[in-house]
Formats: sequence, C-alpha cells, structure tokens
Amino acid sequence: MTGPASALRALGASAFAALLAATTVVPAAHAAPTAPTGHAARADALPAAPEPKAPKDFVALDRVDPTILQDMRYTTEHNFVGEPIDGYRRPVCILTRPAAEALHRAQARLLARGYTLKVYDCYRPQRAVDHFVRWAKDLDDERMKKEFYPLVDKSRLFADGYIAEKSGHSRGSTVDVTVVRLPAAPTGPYVPGGPQVECFRPQEQRFPDNSLDMGTGFDCFDTLSHTDDPRIQGVQRANRDLLRGALAEQGFVNLPEEWWHFTFKPEPYPSTFFDFPVARRSVAGH
Repeated sequence: MTGPASALRALGASAFAALLAATTVVPAAHAAPTAPTGHAARADALPAAPEPKAPKDFVALDRVDPTILQDMRYTTEHNFVGEPIDGYRRPVCILTRPAAEALHRAQARLLARGYTLKVYDCYRPQRAVDHFVRWAKDLDDERMKKEFYPLVDKSRLFADGYIAEKSGHSRGSTVDVTVVRLPAAPTGPYVPGGPQVECFRPQEQRFPDNSLDMGTGFDCFDTLSHTDDPRIQGVQRANRDLLRGALAEQGFVNLPEEWWHFTFKPEPYPSTFFDFPVARRSVAGH
C-alpha cells in the first residue's frame, strides 16, 4: 500500500527506533573504558610535544622584502603530487636571513629594470620531502603526470634525480624562483581535476603563469628544464640568463638541472636538514 497511511507508519517506525536508541542503556561490559589511573593517567595527561621552531636566523621573506611575489605551490593542489604537501601550513616563504637579504638586493636591481622576482618554494621541511618520496614510490598515482612529467616513467623518478630523500631546500637557503614583468598580470586559476597541458608546451598553451617565458613551467620534470639546454634559445634563453645573472650577482648558485632552483652561498646550515612547519609561528618574533 502507498499513500499517507504508509508514510505515517514509516515515520512512526523511524521515530520509535530513534527513541529506542536514545533510551537504550549500554551494558557495563560494553561501556566506554574508564579513565586510566596511575602511570597511564600521568602519561595521557602530558601535553602533545610542541612543533619545532626555526632557529633565530630564519625569517619570513615578506618581513625582509614585501615586494617579492609569492606563489607557494606546495600549499595547494597545483603541484606534481596533486595535493597540499605535508608541513606546508601557510603560503609563506621562509628562508635564512642571509638568503632573504640577498634576494632583497636582487629584487632592488630587477625593480629598477621593470621586473619582479616571484618565489614558488623556499624552505621545505623534511616531512614534505618524505611526502614526495612516498608519492614517488606509489606507481599507481599518476594524477598529475600529463602536466609535470609527461615523458618520464614514474618508476624512473629516483634514478633520474627528480626525487631524492634529502633536499637542499630543507637547509633553508634554497629558493625556487622566477621573474615577472611589471605590472604583474594575474596568474590563472587552477581547477583541480581540470584539463592538463604538458609543462613544456609553448607558453600560450600551458598553465597561465605570469612568469616570463622560461621555456617550461615550474617543476617540469623534463630535460628542457636544464638551465643550459641547447634547445632553449632566443627570448627564453634571455629570460633564463636574466634570472640567473640577477641572482648570481648576490651569491646564488643555480642547479643546472632546474632553471628555477638557486642556493645562496655560503649556506649558514650546509649540512642540517630542518623539519619545522612552513608557518608564521615557526619564525614568530624573529
């Protein structure tokens, strides 16, 4: 039978079940465990260990130079993993103070020429590197392959040097950076799950970043990303040379395999890999 009568009976059955659940007494044998006593109680009462903080000579870049643009990709889904990366709590660039001040000097020279720096990544906690390693070992997860590593078999990421268990970024003086012409155009919106375009396609086809045309997008796992790849010529070569020259004047050394990757020398922490989170509280008061 259908109609109001059956609906009322269904409603009545539902209400009765809810009332029964609300008034049913849980037998003692199945009740929630009582609070621990003695040593166990003291252990449970201990507060969670506080997050590590950065040493005093680490700073938020915008406290040293607020004019440098920040496009912190690892706090978002728009990266080669396809999800926010462990340890990136806020989209803030953190660096050792010497590296931040060197970027400030490079920025001053570029501003006078009508350009600005833009950072994609700065200090990177070890837990983020561990996230990359776990992802690289999961050969079934290729959700971002078409954009970031279209020609690379994922099983080759370690052997080809794209992923490693340690990163210079974790020492605090390495930055992934590009150059933007002023006035800066907006970066296009990223739509998770939307169509992907290979990172080595012509600039007008790939993701609409506002960077100068460097020949590939950021984090492009391809030999075209090698700074001096001979196939990069003309305007793209001039743009890479502009970036490398501006940073080299201030003590930064480029990683030959990545046009965007630079390390300030001498590093304050050449052999220490930190794991404090990327968050303003990590450098509060510095």
